[in-house]
Amino acid sequence: QVQLVESGGGLVQAGGSLRLSCAASGRTFSRYTMGWFRQAPGKERKFVAVINWSGDNTNYVDSVEGRFTISRDNAKNTVYLQMNSLKPEDTAVYYCFADYAYYGNDPRKYDYWGQGTQVTVSS
Repeated sequence: QVQLVESGGGLVQAGGSLRLSCAASGRTFSRYTMGWFRQAPGKERKFVAVINWSGDNTNYVDSVEGRFTISRDNAKNTVYLQMNSLKPEDTAVYYCFADYAYYGNDPRKYDYWGQGTQVTVSS
């Protein structure tokens, strides 16, 4: 079992940057595919980015491609989401997830989740 704890959210002006972190417990962290979803108020949870266990394969939703970068440090059991050129529409609670593979963009397919961290981008 994996426990996930996100950090790094906050309030930032449009055009600014934030780096989210997701620290995982468990000795098998390096076996898991990791990623991020986000959920805006009153909306469904949406896929943002994913990284495979070795870190050499990533995938992003089109709306963040070129602005966000997902990475991981298996020695630290941590996955990161570097967010640059932030826009007001990026405002959401960001959730880290973990599972044995990337199963697509339906959040119901993933077993392990963090508690979420709020990102607010002001215009």
